Amino acid sequence: MSRPTLEVADIVRRTGNSFWDQQQSHLAWPHRKVLDAIVHCRTAALGGHRDQCVRCGHQAISFNSCRNRHCPKCQGNARAKWLAARSAELLPVPYFHLVFTLPHDLSALILQNKRLLYDLLYRTSAATMLELARDPKHLGADIGFLGVLHTWGQNLEHHPHIHYIVPAGGLALDGSRWIDSSRRFFLPVHALSRVFRGKFCAGLKQLFAQGKIQFHGSQQHLASPGTFSNFLRQLFRQDWVVYAKPPFGGAEHVLNYLARYTHRVAISNHRLVAFENDRVSFRWRDYAHGGKKKVMTVSAPEFLRRFLLHVLPGGLVRIRHFGLFANRRRSAVLERCRVLLGRTPCADPPEQPSLRCPACSGIMLVVERLTRGQLYFHPSLTPAEPKRCSVDSS
Repeated sequence: MSRPTLEVADIVRRTGNSFWDQQQSHLAWPHRKVLDAIVHCRTAALGGHRDQCVRCGHQAISFNSCRNRHCPKCQGNARAKWLAARSAELLPVPYFHLVFTLPHDLSALILQNKRLLYDLLYRTSAATMLELARDPKHLGADIGFLGVLHTWGQNLEHHPHIHYIVPAGGLALDGSRWIDSSRRFFLPVHALSRVFRGKFCAGLKQLFAQGKIQFHGSQQHLASPGTFSNFLRQLFRQDWVVYAKPPFGGAEHVLNYLARYTHRVAISNHRLVAFENDRVSFRWRDYAHGGKKKVMTVSAPEFLRRFLLHVLPGGLVRIRHFGLFANRRRSAVLERCRVLLGRTPCADPPEQPSLRCPACSGIMLVVERLTRGQLYFHPSLTPAEPKRCSVDSS
């Protein structure tokens, strides 16, 4: 894919300071940290490194990346390494893709309690799948799966949901055999929706009783016990959305799916169309009208406001493993599953070098670290085209 001509960094660089001055009373230091990281990513401000090819001796200088998980330029290398590790864990069965979405009525409350309610979303949706899968009326097995938290819609508005990738089956409750699920569906979505709704509302009720939920601004009226109880009743009357995509098979298909959903940020640089007269245009899909491709134009401050809605609290894990694939037991359980499925355990994939020589395709290794001062005061060390530099291999 070619390098985009417009980047989120360009918008932040031109309007970020004025936006911060106007909106800082509504923002927090993590938002400022994200804006600064995006602006400085792959510039001399973060230092750099000199790489040399072990085959032909070719040298190149690269700026360091910021490695912020909200930066559009820093996710490619992390995604490639993560997918390489996951490829050794795939089972030789079809996989399903399920999506759990929260009602829009919860959006404002979630934005005021991100850590608490995103975690509740994860716990209740995962518990729903584990509980229904163990039910003999459905699968009667222990299952494993991974989830990826997304908080955005195509138009960059707040839209919290979790993508789950789950093998089509699970271990019998006594661990004696592998039980295949139906080839048409994994678990009934209506049952998933009802149980998910009940668990999340019960979790909200408990958090309120414990005094852990914060209420500010437009949400202050919910601090009253009677009002909050009425709010929960209204939520419970709605149909909550759980979507199950058709099954797909084979390790290659699974990895392609994972590549679409892991290590993503709210918007990629390639979706940006134009930035003129303090207005930003970007491509999006209108799923309410059949996924039609459209271009949306908003003011630069509105674009940054929407972008910062999706800054996650520090330490909040976006990608989580559950059930059979929980970190504590994953290696032993996967080996057991492969034995029952008649497959031998996969060897760990060899680690692939992250940088190749542009002249001979040999391996490039870091031979010198360059400080910010070295890059600023020695122009000869500055790459001719900074934005075309390779990713940080440090």
